[in-house]
Amino acid sequence: MGRDGRGHIVHNWKARWFILRQNTLLYYKFEGGRKVTPPKGRILLDGCTITCPCLEYENRPLLIKLKTQTSTEYFLEACSREERDAWAFEITGAIHAGQPGKVQQLHLLKNSFKLPPHISLHRIVDKMRDSSCGIRPSPNMEQGSTYKKTFIGSSLVDWLLSNGFAASRLEAVTLASVLMEENFLRPVGTRSMGAIRSGDLSEQFLDDSTALYTFAESCKKKISPKEEISLSTMELSGTVVKQGYLAKQGHKRKNWKVRRFVLRKDPAFLHYYDPSKEENRPVGGFSLRGSLVSALEDNGVPTGVKGNVQGNLFKVITKDDIHYYIQASSKAERSEWIEAIKKLT
Repeated sequence: MGRDGRGHIVHNWKARWFILRQNTLLYYKFEGGRKVTPPKGRILLDGCTITCPCLEYENRPLLIKLKTQTSTEYFLEACSREERDAWAFEITGAIHAGQPGKVQQLHLLKNSFKLPPHISLHRIVDKMRDSSCGIRPSPNMEQGSTYKKTFIGSSLVDWLLSNGFAASRLEAVTLASVLMEENFLRPVGTRSMGAIRSGDLSEQFLDDSTALYTFAESCKKKISPKEEISLSTMELSGTVVKQGYLAKQGHKRKNWKVRRFVLRKDPAFLHYYDPSKEENRPVGGFSLRGSLVSALEDNGVPTGVKGNVQGNLFKVITKDDIHYYIQASSKAERSEWIEAIKKLT
């Protein structure tokens, strides 16, 4: 599993390969799309505290923070919210494995919430806005003021539960907080606005009858150019289908670099990120509609490919005839990527 850990003395970010073994998290250097043995280091999880989500870096929402018994802090960055939560869940289980009584009160469960992979936030909001089975905004009063087209917090939680989008009120509150974070919903009135300022993600959305919310787009305010949805926002709005670290050959200098690839559907795009860069913006990407993907033979290096090639190559040709050469770290990984991409071309 690829992850960024932050160096202790020099605060830079590095791609590392992590393996969780009972009460220890091992990490390895990661070069040319594969892990370099022996491990570069280990984090002993006994007595560790975990913070997820960790909000210390505003532009890195996918962080997990681990603080060891000796107060060493590690910041680990995942590829996606789903992956972050899955890792946090496993690590928390490992931390508490020695003290089963604590498992019940994992603060993690309140902070992390895994959306089933087939459900996208867009689908939930579309259903929420459906005139027959959705949630109906109506005028509501708060402290003497009337707010048009709003709904109360507890009724949204009820709706999420009755439609099977969450299994408990706590999950529904966390899901509603995520919908606010992603700008599908917005709080209205002093009570719910105040809750947002209090900070903790899972407490931001209020499950009660005095907090009011509305659909974000239903408030037609003048949109400044900065807020207009750019093409890249649309590109990045799809559901994440697959991600991981692969090596990609550059177009100009033909050198190989490890990139974090993220495959999304609806719309189908493949983006790649530089794991050493602070901002969570792709350094490149392309639409998969009309593209071709194929494995390249491991005997001999195909034309157009140079440099440090260790096999397990595949190629994507876009609709505009741009050729991307990519290396996976194993045959199995290569075929997984090819299958996943083919489904979306």
